[in-house]
Amino acid sequence: MQRRTFIKNSAIAATATAMGIPTLAAAAQKAKPKIKKSLKIEMVKGEMPLLDKFKMLKELGYDGVEFSSPHQYDNKEILAAKDKTGLEIPGVVNSEHWKSPLSHPDPAVREKCSKTVITSMEDCKLYGGTTVLLVAGVVNDQISYADAYKRTQAEIKKLIPYAEKTGIKIAIENVWNNFLISPVEAARYVDEINHPMVGWYFDIGNILRYGWPEQWIETLGKRIMKLDVKEYSRKKQNDEGLWKGFDVELMEGDNNWPVIIDALQKIGYSGWASAEVNGGDRERLKVIIDRMNKIFN
Repeated sequence: MQRRTFIKNSAIAATATAMGIPTLAAAAQKAKPKIKKSLKIEMVKGEMPLLDKFKMLKELGYDGVEFSSPHQYDNKEILAAKDKTGLEIPGVVNSEHWKSPLSHPDPAVREKCSKTVITSMEDCKLYGGTTVLLVAGVVNDQISYADAYKRTQAEIKKLIPYAEKTGIKIAIENVWNNFLISPVEAARYVDEINHPMVGWYFDIGNILRYGWPEQWIETLGKRIMKLDVKEYSRKKQNDEGLWKGFDVELMEGDNNWPVIIDALQKIGYSGWASAEVNGGDRERLKVIIDRMNKIFN
């Protein structure tokens, strides 16, 4: 840019700022992240064919739906519903990681989980998704923090060749597993694995028990592959019990959504956000998507 043009443009920008008129650059900085909205198939209640569930979700305005895997559904039925409605399946949630955690001292238990993760990857590839949500492991009175750290990293590294083969990424979720409970450690854990196929499935609501989502988002940065969306009320936790904290509608808990959106914008996040709250019938699912639209649109 020539010096004269640069000075002219700078003067225009300064004048606009002084008059309270947002410049294009300022407007771009405040633009919300581009978010596609999904939910978990288990949230869709009612006895109806899978195709009808897909049609209903599409009509309500959802962009996608996630399945647990391995599961009991017929893959042909899933693919037919996806093709006929255009509803995407952005990823799957491994269904074995709690029962047979990768942190378990028994190698046979860890192997059982690993085999199901491979199945999850294969399912996800079939559906056209990109991630398998994985709880890395658990820590308890029988499994030490240090052992969980070493075992789970080793097991995840063994899964990387399958991730490369399928093209499906391993997205580790923050859950109440007494493990990876600080954002700095969570980032370091992924960095030590040091592979682009391993990242984070950040659950916004799960963090509120012991942290602030916006701080985690800024620390994890580009490691975040997808988002789970839920609320949590610290007041209900204190007054009614730990798990009662989740018993609150989106936008009525302790999430500071404008600040969270700013944090997502700051790291350049765009992609999927999946509701993980109490589901129900069509009316209930409409409430959820309406609130997600208010948050992200």
